[in-house]
Amino acid sequence: MKDYSLMILGTFFFAFSVSIFAMPNSLAEGGVAGLALLFYFGLGWSPALVTLLTNGIILLIGYRYLPRSMIVKSIVTVPLFSLFLFLLEDLASPINDPLLAALYSGVFTGIGFGFIFRSGSTMSGSSTIAKMLNYKFGWDLTGTNFVLDTLVVLAGIFVIGPLLTMYTVVALFIGKRVTDYVLEGFESKKIVHIFSKNHESIARSIQKNLGAHATILQGKNYDVNEEENLIYVVVKKQQLFFLKKLIRELDLDAFTVVHTVKDVSGGSFNKAHHPTQVTFSSDKKEKEFYKEQAEE
Repeated sequence: MKDYSLMILGTFFFAFSVSIFAMPNSLAEGGVAGLALLFYFGLGWSPALVTLLTNGIILLIGYRYLPRSMIVKSIVTVPLFSLFLFLLEDLASPINDPLLAALYSGVFTGIGFGFIFRSGSTMSGSSTIAKMLNYKFGWDLTGTNFVLDTLVVLAGIFVIGPLLTMYTVVALFIGKRVTDYVLEGFESKKIVHIFSKNHESIARSIQKNLGAHATILQGKNYDVNEEENLIYVVVKKQQLFFLKKLIRELDLDAFTVVHTVKDVSGGSFNKAHHPTQVTFSSDKKEKEFYKEQAEE
């Protein structure tokens, strides 16, 4: 049920972006939605009808190559997107600032695609074609999808002109970034490397105070040809300040290197990251916890 709720919400956001920001401001899109917009700007064809027919044909062809669960969800998403387009396409008016329109178009498109991908569905279109070509010929999935979207965007030069095509690129870039945030979360994680003679004390303190798993690796200092130890730990962004403070309390001379990563799972990230933070591995444990709290 959650997947279908995300799918419907994501489809609405994408249709809202196309109808409210792209269509009235002569901005294009990537994939089938972009192709439908170009037909709309050039020939006056209904984007709702073009997306429905084109995505329907692509799904029929892709039935042999795609997972059945993805096909079923896409069968719901495609007509729903066309329905939302049909209901929203006459409600908007142009914005005097095309850059502002491009920014908002990118944000709502990114949110929409993020929810759709999280639900396990697709919007059919170029991503589905890329999956089929990957399955049939082994073509790179990301690269093929990028090329297909790029061809549609470049075709916009002949319909909406170079300037609005460049605004379209801005919208696509913003959309990609927002989609990444929706899929991966706004919380970036930090990989921290700590070189210190007090490595055991620091690792023990990290485990006790932050609840993070610390690994001690052995290495060699090339300059002085001596063995040294490296602590490898992953923490949430908001924990970095406390981690640095903890390190300084135990070793002012510790050498610390920080890297940003987007996605971390498993290990201590399935447990609490702070002594006051409660996490649960099952609904049953969660109910038991709240029952104990109520009894206290």
